[in-house]
Amino acid sequence: MSKSLLDGKFEGALRQMAGRTSRRGLLSRLGAVLVAAPVFPVLPVSRAWAGTKDRSGHAKTEFARHAQTSDDTLCDYWRYCAIDGSLCTCCGGGVHTCPPGTEPSPTSWVGTCINPDDGRAYLVAYRDCCGTADCGRCACDNTDRATETSHPQTNNDIIWCLGSLHGSAFYVR
Repeated sequence: MSKSLLDGKFEGALRQMAGRTSRRGLLSRLGAVLVAAPVFPVLPVSRAWAGTKDRSGHAKTEFARHAQTSDDTLCDYWRYCAIDGSLCTCCGGGVHTCPPGTEPSPTSWVGTCINPDDGRAYLVAYRDCCGTADCGRCACDNTDRATETSHPQTNNDIIWCLGSLHGSAFYVR
């Protein structure tokens, strides 16, 4: 049975590699790759494919494609791209103010939202309104470009009231 030229070259390359490497070395490299592999989805580069580009050059996510600028009591209002909870506008407050009986948390989280009117991306800071229970209306869970809890400044799952009661609503700064 004759060997083809490709088989001969492949066999020669494998024999050379076997002569230069050990099983321990190969297993240690394989182990390093397996340990490092779970880190790659955490990198911000992995979310670069999340949207399609429009004429302005910004990558548009699903939320950004359907966002509106006219009614701030709806979850699809453009500034609410990273909100998780009840809207202040439905609980007696406003876009920039907490409802009566609550106070803004001392810290905030941020999101980058695209305004559909001008196509520009804006950095929006959100604060929990602390002091009373949730009003139970206008619950939104927008996780547009949400990040892992390893980046707390951009994670909307953390309650930022720090010692006071659970946050009831959120407003935009």
